[in-house]
Parts: sequence; C-alpha cells; structure tokens
Amino acid sequence: EGNVAHQRSLRGDHRLYDNPHFSSRHSSLWRLTNRGIEEAVKAGAWLRDNIDVDFDRYYVSEYVRAMETAAHLGLPNATWYTETFLRERDLGIFDLMSHAERRQRFAEELKRRERDRFFFAPPGGESLADVCLRVDRMINILHRECANQRVIIVCHGEVMWAFRIRLERMGQADYREMEQIQSVHDHIHNCQVLHFTRVDPKTRVETPWLTHMRSV
Repeated sequence: EGNVAHQRSLRGDHRLYDNPHFSSRHSSLWRLTNRGIEEAVKAGAWLRDNIDVDFDRYYVSEYVRAMETAAHLGLPNATWYTETFLRERDLGIFDLMSHAERRQRFAEELKRRERDRFFFAPPGGESLADVCLRVDRMINILHRECANQRVIIVCHGEVMWAFRIRLERMGQADYREMEQIQSVHDHIHNCQVLHFTRVDPKTRVETPWLTHMRSV
C-alpha cells in the first residue's frame, strides 16, 4: 500500500494520503498489494530453485507487509521469528505525508537531505546511519545465537541497505558514490534477494568470514 501511495504521489496524485483508511494507520500496518504478493511468490520460487531453503533460523520484521511476504515465500517447515530491530526506517513526520506536503512544509529539510542522505534524519525519524546501529545489534544476535548456521531474514529496503553497508564494510563515501551512480544493479527493489555466503560458489571452499554476495 505504501509503495502505491508513494508512486502516485510522485506523479502528482496525493489522494491516498487524504484517505482516512490509509492515513489513520501506522505504516507498520500497511498490507501487500496483489502485485506485492506476486513478487513474494516469485522470490520464494527463486529461493527454492537456487538455494537450499532448509534454514536454521527464519527472521522477519514485525511490520505486516514483511510478515505477509515471509508467508508468501512458501518455504517448507519455516518457523518465523519476528524481530523489532528489522523494522523499516522510521521516517518520522514524513511517514504519512505526500510529496507535495513535504515540499510545501519542509523545503529546508529536503535541501538538507540532498546534502547528505546517509546522515539525514527527517523530523522525529531515523537516518540511515541510525538504521545501521540497529542492524549492528541484529548482527550481534546472529553471532551469538546462529554462529555457523544458515539464516534467512525478511525485512525492508533501507534495512537491506544497512546490512550491505555493515557486512561489506562500506564507508559513507562508498555509499554516496553508489547512490550517485544510480546503477539499476545497486538499487534495492521490492522482494530483492541479497545472498551473503562464506562458501566460494566455484571451489566450495568455506572461509571464517563472508566472502561473496549476489543480488537478485
């Protein structure tokens, strides 16, 4: 639902933000659209065809759309654990605000965002740097509870970026450069899969640390 409202607002149609059924709910309660369900089913099919889906631990964000995505992946024998650290980035006052209203009321904040998107936090919200701190806590949980195990996580776009930044040891300058290049291969799309592994896909040699990542 949020993606539909966002895309329509970019095109100048802000009616969903004026709809009480939409605007009265916290964004954690937004549901998957039919297209979102189709994308989740396709992602699940790719996982079953390309990865051993017998994971040791299954984590999912507590947001409704993430839990729906996890369910529609269709992974056999999956027992999902919800984790609040995996929630989407908090956009604060921007969360339920159309693009037109943002430009009208917070023009200076938007200019500040353009100066540095990594450290920018909307009023009452989080920066991507803040999300990285949450992801660090999630990585600590994985290290403590899931060492030498295979884990799947269903979360959100900004959280996936934070995982990339931390697991790939990406500095802020690296992130800015990647963002400015605007390569389609480096975007995070709906139901995108990031696969991190310590096993070399060619030699099958396993190392003590993550060495390979593929993005699908």
